Amino acid sequence: MKLGIDIGGTFTDLVLLEAQTGKATFAKTLTTYPDPTEGILNGVRDILQKTNSQPSEIETIVHGTTLVTNAVIERKGAKTGLITTAGFEDVLEIGRELRYDIYDIFLEMPKPLVPRHLRVGVAERLDRQGNVQTAIQHESLDIAIKNLVNEGVASVAVCLLHAFANPVHEQAIGRYLQQHYPKLYFSLSSEVMPEIREYERSSATAMNAYVQPTTDHYLQTLESKLCELGIHCVFHIMISSGRLTTIAGARKVPIQLLESGPAGGAMASVFFGKLTNTPDLLAFDMGGTTAKACIINHFQPEITNQFEAARVRRFKKGSGLPVRIPVIDLIEIGAGGGSIARVNQLGLLTVGPDSAASQPGPAAYHRGGELPTVTDADLVLGYLNENYFLGGTMQLRRDLAQEAIRQHLAKPLGISVAAAAMGVHRIVNENMANAARVHILERGLDPRRYHMIAFGGAGPVHAFNVARLLRVSRFIIPVGAGVTSALGFLVSPVASEHMVSHVSALNAMDWDKINALLSDMERKGLDFLAHAGIDLATATTTRTVDMRYIGQGHEISVRFPNGVLDASSIQDIQKAFDAEYTLRYGRTTPNIAMETVTWRVVVSAPLPGIELHQNIQNPGNQALKGQRPVYFPGREAPHETPVYDRYLLPVGTKMEGPAIIEEMESTTVVGFDSRITVDDYKNLLVDLLYE
Repeated sequence: MKLGIDIGGTFTDLVLLEAQTGKATFAKTLTTYPDPTEGILNGVRDILQKTNSQPSEIETIVHGTTLVTNAVIERKGAKTGLITTAGFEDVLEIGRELRYDIYDIFLEMPKPLVPRHLRVGVAERLDRQGNVQTAIQHESLDIAIKNLVNEGVASVAVCLLHAFANPVHEQAIGRYLQQHYPKLYFSLSSEVMPEIREYERSSATAMNAYVQPTTDHYLQTLESKLCELGIHCVFHIMISSGRLTTIAGARKVPIQLLESGPAGGAMASVFFGKLTNTPDLLAFDMGGTTAKACIINHFQPEITNQFEAARVRRFKKGSGLPVRIPVIDLIEIGAGGGSIARVNQLGLLTVGPDSAASQPGPAAYHRGGELPTVTDADLVLGYLNENYFLGGTMQLRRDLAQEAIRQHLAKPLGISVAAAAMGVHRIVNENMANAARVHILERGLDPRRYHMIAFGGAGPVHAFNVARLLRVSRFIIPVGAGVTSALGFLVSPVASEHMVSHVSALNAMDWDKINALLSDMERKGLDFLAHAGIDLATATTTRTVDMRYIGQGHEISVRFPNGVLDASSIQDIQKAFDAEYTLRYGRTTPNIAMETVTWRVVVSAPLPGIELHQNIQNPGNQALKGQRPVYFPGREAPHETPVYDRYLLPVGTKMEGPAIIEEMESTTVVGFDSRITVDDYKNLLVDLLYE
């Protein structure tokens, strides 16, 4: 058996997959604070009881967590010091000297994770080719480290000038720390992010050191508690690029986990895209705290190396701490089931980005929350069943939801409770549709050519109206929509990515050096897979290079073939660059030389091959559960709408909307002018009809 575990801001999702039969069992439990491992254990016990299984039957666990992201956002990481080349102690403070909002006179920049008094310089110097100009001065190093230790740091980031070209001095500092301070955590930039650009490399290394002790303690605690439960198995961690790493890999470079949960959703979308023969998808993931969207082209999610964490303005590009790690390219907004609705100072209805999370939660949870949320609005509109939330394991209070909306929204706005609830619902849909539309259009693509796949606890509730706003012709609600990200963990490959910066004009390349670098990175990747227990005969290697026209400040990523490179490879690489550049910008710039910046090698195990069947233990054979009044946009009065049990809908079912389709982990809302089909895998295919 394989177990996928996804910790979200509100719920912890689990999927237990029987490898031989393909039967999948789902579970959803509230995320526990401050110790999320308790919620995991609750979910594991629940899912084992559902399947009448023993802990010893679990052979593989794949886990994704928001721990790293939360530690950075909430500034709850370890006390961290920075060792850098003397004279460069203020790189984290200076940054790029860019204003993310040029008209904001009260602009607030993100504060470095390492304060000035904990940033120390040592005497050493390399040139940009990596040649030693000044050998490291050990007396200077000893003084610097003692100062940091006396300040009580638990972790140290080491980022020296030009260490991406030659890590010799950073490695010497690492050996010194291991020998003299074995209990001190440390991160070397040459291991975390061996790329050019001093600020981004310093930021990533500092962040890695900042979260390393917390992550290490969490993973050790989780492993220990699972062992106490009787689970002794292979343990993999989902990273931001949609690949899996080992526990050791996660402990060494924990910043790879920044977007691990959303990455699982993207990889699940790839899986269901293949299952439904839909190569181009817009993945829409809406949970309890946020909503995310990403593009799947030709069964591949878009990967970017431009990422920011802990933004001062959550959705304002440039206001966060840069981390140049491979991450699935997502757009995120503060629109989840727990997003709080309020009337602002201008008398306008707004929703989010702050969330009630699982504690105190929406007013309907009856856990202390008094402010109205998206979940409260959806309950009042009739989309949710107060007696069947989480399959009936959690009772919702419609009266509390109505009172919260009446007190905080309807009364100040002078409208009815139903109108206020519909306003919340429509604002969330518009916000998500607008964000997704911009995300697609910025890439020169048309939203209408994509089908949409919707999942997450709240995604199926809002999918119909978001899809209609985007004018897509079909959306898919996959099996286990409420826990899709956890399922995505189980269909993702174990992989390792290595990179090295080597700036050179393409027509003046030292091909012997490049081939040596590529060979070394591939060897490291194969070693990683071997330690993870992967059969190397099944491994595949993918190579890309970040390139630009000479004189440009930023690059695009270009894929190039395996094998030995030489001068005859230039034409193929140029063609690949032209094709990618044209796709992104609609044109190329002829007669300008190109240069390479960073070379990347991904060594990956094959995708797990699974056949998915739901493990449903639901008595009866009547899918129609009854009817209830439901409010739909554009209609003043509620409409008596049929309610179906998704588990009992037979394969091949075809019906017209509107309809409410309930399952334990989520609820699908389908409006008018639509057709619903249940495919061979029990996925819901909803076709939207337009005039």
